[in-house]
Amino acid sequence: MTTTPNTDHIEYVTRIGDNALILGQRMSEWCGHAPVLEEDMALANMSLDLIGQARMLLAHAGKLEGKGRDEDQLAFLRTEMHYRNLTLCELPNADFGRTMVRNFLFASFQVLLWERLLGSSDAELAAIAAKSIKEARYHAQHAGDWVVRLGDGTAESHARAQAALDYLWPYTSEFFVATPTDEAVAAAGIGPAWSELEAAWEAVVVPVLNEATLTVPARTPFKSYGKFGRHSEHLGHLLSEMQYLQRTYPGAQW
Repeated sequence: MTTTPNTDHIEYVTRIGDNALILGQRMSEWCGHAPVLEEDMALANMSLDLIGQARMLLAHAGKLEGKGRDEDQLAFLRTEMHYRNLTLCELPNADFGRTMVRNFLFASFQVLLWERLLGSSDAELAAIAAKSIKEARYHAQHAGDWVVRLGDGTAESHARAQAALDYLWPYTSEFFVATPTDEAVAAAGIGPAWSELEAAWEAVVVPVLNEATLTVPARTPFKSYGKFGRHSEHLGHLLSEMQYLQRTYPGAQW
């Protein structure tokens, strides 16, 4: 696939925004269903953090695109194939253990990405990173504490946490798959190629998983391609709910 630098820039910003948007939507599903009131509020607030990040990033992507689309149009009026989120973000929540393991794996990645984007040649993206990194650090700490508590807890909580890690781990390969977009954006100083973050991510994640007495699965040939626009069966269902109001009442505003 051949793209112009400007298209790569838009794609890169949109990808980061879509990750926040889709995971924020998933986490919002816990509102009213978390195991204790404190976690209900924590997950709802973290979902709002991600939606806020998505709003800033998609608004910026719309300006870069220059076609008059704002963050609402990008969030609610695209079809499945035009989303660039990681597949991991769209997977169903399943139980609390899987949610916490996913949040830890993703937020740890997001922290590293925001750190690198603080020095972006895109001043707007650097400003978004400066605002968002504190939220990501809190999300990673919160989820990491839960991963240790669940993994090193009862036999039941350990089994569920291990099952969650076994299920989610193969999807993390997608974080670091090299893309032409990443190469172009890195060359322009806009942001890192995500493949550059793999070693640092494992250095952060694996010690916590070890502390949680969880076994890190071996890598397999499995590949997912959400950031290339090829999604799992789950994204369509998520979008049908997320986009219902805007598609039923076009242009509706609160």
